[in-house]
Amino acid sequence: MKKLALCLVAVVAASSFYAPSAYAIKPFADAFVEKYNLADPKTDAEKELAAAVKEAKCALCHGAKSKKVRNEYGVALDELLDKGDFSASRRKEEPEKVQEELFAALEKVEMTKSKSGETFGEKIKAGKLPAAEGTDTEG
Repeated sequence: MKKLALCLVAVVAASSFYAPSAYAIKPFADAFVEKYNLADPKTDAEKELAAAVKEAKCALCHGAKSKKVRNEYGVALDELLDKGDFSASRRKEEPEKVQEELFAALEKVEMTKSKSGETFGEKIKAGKLPAAEGTDTEG
C-alpha cells in the first residue's frame, strides 16, 4: 500500500512539472488594446469594444473554457504570428519593430471573414468582439 501511495505521489509531482502553457502573451493583448484605442476609448463603438474586451479577457482569442483552445479570431491570428518571434529579449531590444509586426497581423486579420459572414474588422469597428461565442476550435 505504501508503494502504491508513493507511486501516486510521484506521478502527481511529475505531472505538475508538465503544464502546457497557453499561447497568449501580454504583448498580443496590449497591441490589440492600443491599435483599437481601448485604453482611452472616445467613440461609442470603442467604448463598447473596450467593455467587451475587458469582460472577455483571454477569450478575445482563446476559448471561454480553456486557454488551450482558440476561437476563430485566435486561429486567424495564430496563422500569422509565432510566439517564438516575440520573446521578452526581442520585445526589449526591438519594441518598435515588434509593435509594427503585431499591428500588421491585426490589420491583416481585419480582412478575414468570420463565421458570421462579417469580417473581423467590421465587427471590431462596430464595437463587437471579433469572434462569436461558440467558435472555439482545437489547436
